[in-house]
Amino acid sequence: MPNTLGEGGWKVLNARDDLDLIRFSNPIATPDFHALLRTAADTDAVILGLTRFGETECSLVPGLQVVARIGVGYDAIDVPALTRARIPLMLVGTANSSAVAEHALLLMLALAKRAGELHGLVRSGRWAERLNVVPVDLFDKSVLVIGFGRVGSRVAKRCLAMEMKVLVYDPYLSAGTVRAAGAEPVADLDAALPRADFVTIHCPKTAETTGMFDARRLARMKRSAFLVNTARGGIVDEAALHRALTAGSIAGAGIDVFDPEPPAPDHPLLLLPNLLSSPHMAGVTRESIERMAMQAAYNVLSVLDGKPIRENAVNPQVFD
Repeated sequence: MPNTLGEGGWKVLNARDDLDLIRFSNPIATPDFHALLRTAADTDAVILGLTRFGETECSLVPGLQVVARIGVGYDAIDVPALTRARIPLMLVGTANSSAVAEHALLLMLALAKRAGELHGLVRSGRWAERLNVVPVDLFDKSVLVIGFGRVGSRVAKRCLAMEMKVLVYDPYLSAGTVRAAGAEPVADLDAALPRADFVTIHCPKTAETTGMFDARRLARMKRSAFLVNTARGGIVDEAALHRALTAGSIAGAGIDVFDPEPPAPDHPLLLLPNLLSSPHMAGVTRESIERMAMQAAYNVLSVLDGKPIRENAVNPQVFD
């Protein structure tokens, strides 16, 4: 278990007298992690933070029964390799989805209300310049939510409470499901982009979504529109985003995730006044840390006890 596992998770696991727990650093260098696995080759379960895991790691722990992540993203995990080894990959479900949804809304509000610029005016004694930094409303604006899963659906609910018009692009959900939530389904992403005042990304990073927001897609957005990404780095082409923000092709962006992470201190995006950033913290709050830790622990125990929480498995077919 990584040392970043919240105390609630340790309490759940320590309550069992049939487990021996091994703590390791997170992140951990690949050679060090491999050495650890070799010394604990009889391990039954692994809980991971940022550590990569795939075919090589599976081969080092031949009796492994379950891999659990303290989170919901799994682009660092080779799921096909785990599936071939009949090992489930367990995620924490809704444990941090409300935190991510709130952070996405924070970025939307901060961009629209020009929070950083207005704060700077007060701090620097430039009060009289306030009418040069006029915010915009979220009220009656259109937001396009990319991905309508655990996070995207909660973002939509919060945007509806702000009296926004919510469009949803999710090719894997029925239009009826989206309409039932009070939103408008859109089947053509390219056609929907020119309608949106805000675009917020909540889909997983896959071969299909990597580079989804490239120069062509960014060019379809309104010049007054804002882009928010709290999903994964690499879904947005960072070089293309820099060009769009520099040229004023879009008004601004709020980015919680980069590729690679962390970005270099002199990363071109970080030098732009119309970009807000955070260090991959959207899903991390005091409360969500405990929820994620406890759910990761429960996920592991459910498999070891022969009663797996199937809905939290990325590859539930391994249970069949």
